[in-house]
Amino acid sequence: MDVGFIVAAVLAIVAIVVVIKTAVVVPQQNAYIVENLGKYSRTLNAGFNILVPFLERVAYRHTLKEQAIDVEEQICITSDNVQVGVDGVLYLQVMDARRASYGIGDYLFAIAQLAQTTLRSEIGKIELDKTFEERSHINVRVGEELDQASTPWG
Repeated sequence: MDVGFIVAAVLAIVAIVVVIKTAVVVPQQNAYIVENLGKYSRTLNAGFNILVPFLERVAYRHTLKEQAIDVEEQICITSDNVQVGVDGVLYLQVMDARRASYGIGDYLFAIAQLAQTTLRSEIGKIELDKTFEERSHINVRVGEELDQASTPWG
């Protein structure tokens, strides 16, 4: 084998790796967080983006679509000491990808846990007979609590 051919092949492989590391295509309704040497650099939005190879990397990938999270059934105790099984579904959307990446470790888990805690608290304030009547009030209170607590999480 010719030495020139081997050198050319190695250079071609290096060039291909550099191009692959440089070009990033972010899908629609997604946001990627880029870190430069381990520190936040910028947020990539949908479309074609260029990275500085070997210095910048995509650290987090977030979907900006609305997500549904199932809240597992849990036993709540009403104010008249009756046990009630309650479950639910949460709908959430990442508004700020940077905060969702660095504001909390796992925002999906945190939202589900906060919803369960708030739901138990609200159910504990009312009597069993009024739980169905107060359903919309409970939804509003859980939503308000989640909105307030999740603001720093993006």
